[in-house]
Amino acid sequence: MKTGWTLLAALTILATLPVRGELLEKTKKVAGMTVHYKVVLPDGYDPSKTYPAILAFGGGPETMDTVDSVLSRNLRAEAEKLGYIVIAPAAPDDQVFFEGGDRIFPEFLKMMLAEYKIEGNKFNIAGPSNGGIAAMHVAAENPQYFLSVTAFPGYMWEPSAAKLQAISKMCVFLYVGENDQYMWHGEMQKEVEWLRSKGTVATYSVEKGQPHRLATLAGANAVRLFDGFKQAEKGCTQPGKD
Repeated sequence: MKTGWTLLAALTILATLPVRGELLEKTKKVAGMTVHYKVVLPDGYDPSKTYPAILAFGGGPETMDTVDSVLSRNLRAEAEKLGYIVIAPAAPDDQVFFEGGDRIFPEFLKMMLAEYKIEGNKFNIAGPSNGGIAAMHVAAENPQYFLSVTAFPGYMWEPSAAKLQAISKMCVFLYVGENDQYMWHGEMQKEVEWLRSKGTVATYSVEKGQPHRLATLAGANAVRLFDGFKQAEKGCTQPGKD
């Protein structure tokens, strides 16, 4: 009898514990290309409920290794805790998302919206380095699917007034390390100034003492990225500039 009660008590405790988030690895055929991607589901995920979502890209060659990096460093822990779905595709056929890989959009987005209940049918989009460039580029090509774009760092690929105008209704959050020696600084600042002149909620943050890879947005500091996502849910136009 004691064993039975012990088992019952254990099962009762397990039933009351929150369900941990999941990390799924999936594959789809999109626009003639094989897309490998990972999905982070939040703690206590319920497929009948609606969640905010993030489309994330890795840096560098945008492979699954870099997808794993951006999820582990910047997105997974906070997404699970705060109730976000994160969808992170690797570049298909070794074509980064600003040089050919973007052909999978918007079809891939439509597939994700059919599979998951996403708030407002819109994503936040984010990534570091090449992933940040990809985020800016894909957002400009498919603005109807995005609430915000975050690059840490990143700028618009082959920038133009038309491409910046396309993201001007989103919130735009750009971060760069103070000690990053590449061309990020000038271009990112210029783009944010242009967007702000159009009434966009856009920020340009130079992270003090940081190199290219930003520790100030990783680990526990990743909550700063989610502060931006939450801000986007409230609207992305400066007061008085509607």
